[in-house]
Amino acid sequence: MTTQQKPYRGLFPVAPTVFHEDGSLDLEGQRRVMDCMIDQGVDGICILANYSEQFLVTDEERRVLTETCLEQVAGRVPVMVTCSHFSTDIAVSRAKHAAGHGAALLMLMPPYHGTGMRIGDTEIFEHFERVSEAGIPVMIQDAPLSSTAMPVPLLVEIARRLPLVRYFKIEVPGTAAKLRALIAEGGDAIEGPFDGEEGITLMADLDAGATGTMVSAMIPDLVKPVLEHHFAGRRSEALAAYARILPVINYENRQCGLRAAKAVMRAGGVIRSDRVRHPLTPLHPETRKGLLELAADLNPLALSWGK
Repeated sequence: MTTQQKPYRGLFPVAPTVFHEDGSLDLEGQRRVMDCMIDQGVDGICILANYSEQFLVTDEERRVLTETCLEQVAGRVPVMVTCSHFSTDIAVSRAKHAAGHGAALLMLMPPYHGTGMRIGDTEIFEHFERVSEAGIPVMIQDAPLSSTAMPVPLLVEIARRLPLVRYFKIEVPGTAAKLRALIAEGGDAIEGPFDGEEGITLMADLDAGATGTMVSAMIPDLVKPVLEHHFAGRRSEALAAYARILPVINYENRQCGLRAAKAVMRAGGVIRSDRVRHPLTPLHPETRKGLLELAADLNPLALSWGK
């Protein structure tokens, strides 16, 4: 039983997947990440997302990570498990496994495979319909990584016809405009409009009606005041809190990508290694130095949690 009741809203950062220096899973480190994120004051945690290097783990590792993370969190906050796959059968299998081990929500992109393979609206609907049979809420991730178009009318139709598929993570060019259109057209069927992309467009997206955000695990404790102020109608305070953290968010988004959270957590003693799996490459030492310099000025919890 999670501590937050539906509809889910607020801060749902993406947890990194932790590896030893030899590239094997570091499950002790993974458990520490879960505990650190809860101490960061998150409203929920997303695992096995793109920022978790989900495309670089085996099916067996995915199973182990799902069970390990859910066991460690033990209902303290809701856990969202990413189940994206081109195969509907595989996505359904992942969804049922996650739901069976205590996941609160599922997230997945529409089926995609390269730029030349197009999936029709009927098949997209059927994909999410079958995944929703796992019996827990589903979030559709609308991200540039997928070549499958997800126009607002299709998203609204899915939300109206599938009561469990009413959460949306929008992270496309013009996210605020798409969120605004989605909320206006979908009304009450849009239960959870979220944004992503490390929070690089967070203020515009909150102004457009976003009720949640999915940043990385780098500085969620510093992102949360932005949400709290905005939700309480204190927009000027939200803007000031956002302006304070925007330089490091920009650095993460433009220079580091998914490696940023790991670098900060390693510097803060949360994890022993910030290794990423090939073909991803480590941060250049100067890039790491610049990131940690910006982070140190803000003193996020992850930079001291393990010391």
